[in-house]
Amino acid sequence: MKIYTRTGDEGETGLGDGARVGKDTPRVECYGEVDELNACLGVVRSQHEDEGLDVLLAQVQKDLFALGAQLADPQARVAERKPKAAVTPAHVKGLEDAIDTRQESLPPLKAFILPGGSAAAALLHFSRTVCRRAERRVVALSRHEQVDPLVLAYLNRLSDLLFVLAREANRTSGVPEDTW
Repeated sequence: MKIYTRTGDEGETGLGDGARVGKDTPRVECYGEVDELNACLGVVRSQHEDEGLDVLLAQVQKDLFALGAQLADPQARVAERKPKAAVTPAHVKGLEDAIDTRQESLPPLKAFILPGGSAAAALLHFSRTVCRRAERRVVALSRHEQVDPLVLAYLNRLSDLLFVLAREANRTSGVPEDTW
């Protein structure tokens, strides 16, 4: 199978239901943002040595593929055909559990944290901002088209997790948090 199809040369792409749409439509923007977030997490994974973090981020990357598949399917049928493309309440709960577990070892927040610190922490903060942008795009899409509410819940929770992971990365690297 060739990687190029030439079907997008005129600025259109195919959705999961077979419809052809412009590459600049809100739905395509949404799953494009999720794809960018997934790539950012791949960069994070290349910049640290924490095996537990790597396992967690690898699962998140798989979840983001499922989110992208759901966003690319306006008929919301992909999860029926491919169970691994379903984002469930358990996925959101898994993020919450990871936040709760990792936050236990962090000092309480008393000020705003400036993004930065160790390389891994800075990349996690950057990934958090990309996650928030993806969330904003999905919110905008949901105002006009149906979007599974779990997609929004997942992105919202993921941005919180990325913030906590950035704080944890600085703590474990011995880099003090810079506050405002």
